[in-house]
Amino acid sequence: MNNPWRTISALAAVIVLSACLDATQSATRFDGQKAFEHVRAMVALGPRPAGSAALAKTRDYIKKELSASGLTVEEQAFDASTPAGRIKMVNLRAMVGGPANAKRIIVAGHYDTKLFKNVTFVGANDGGSSAALLIELGRALAGAPLATPIELLFLDGEEAVRPEWEDPDNRYGSRYYVNTARKDGTLGAIQALVLVDMIGDRDLRIKRESKSTAWLTDVIWGVAAGLGRPQFVNEELEVIDDHLIFLDAGVPAVDLIDFEYPAWHTPEDTLDKVSAASLQVVGDVVLTSLGTIEKRISARGR
Repeated sequence: MNNPWRTISALAAVIVLSACLDATQSATRFDGQKAFEHVRAMVALGPRPAGSAALAKTRDYIKKELSASGLTVEEQAFDASTPAGRIKMVNLRAMVGGPANAKRIIVAGHYDTKLFKNVTFVGANDGGSSAALLIELGRALAGAPLATPIELLFLDGEEAVRPEWEDPDNRYGSRYYVNTARKDGTLGAIQALVLVDMIGDRDLRIKRESKSTAWLTDVIWGVAAGLGRPQFVNEELEVIDDHLIFLDAGVPAVDLIDFEYPAWHTPEDTLDKVSAASLQVVGDVVLTSLGTIEKRISARGR
């Protein structure tokens, strides 16, 4: 005769084990809805141009959320010379699985919004989606770090101060980051950079950025195809973005961006234009791609 208590105990053990597995899987999965809530929180702060009080609050929010995932955030502060005078800007860095300046892969995005004087621009997709994806990626990676450390890099000053987006009035944060790494001799430790920018819009179509490193692009598009994510389309476009600063310094880099976004740099770039489903697509592809990128780097001996 079966012992009913033994049966109950075995059933309880199965339930506990299942719950533990679910918790572990949840910790290592990217959650698009969580990312969307981060967009919501940042948009609620209003316009967040470089040097603003709202962007300082955004930094506090990012640091608080990453700290909750067990990650330490380092501020890389600098004074940028702009057409509007000197502006204090701050890049944020968080390492997953290793110390700062270790051999690493960087996943980056900007967290500032475009400065407009006559309209309210909250940058839900342009600035909000990239920062939100990095925050949620940090939570997912912290649950299962890769062998290669991953740096989450929140870039300040991507947007121009003047209405026109013209060099050198843009990409202040990436220029400062690369110049600093070049001066202190740590540039060679950057194995690759994956840049995300405007990746949360509802009608998501990410084309291959033509100047991006070919093998990195191939890895990511291959992963997207394997996951059944048709939002990564096999068409090309050329975009001037933060990744070019790294490419010019010899770092393999790829830009994931949906530049065909009607609300770009308009007051219509609001929360309703962003989708948790789109954030989920990009988060899944990036998270899965990192392991493949790690293997390719090892095989290439970089």
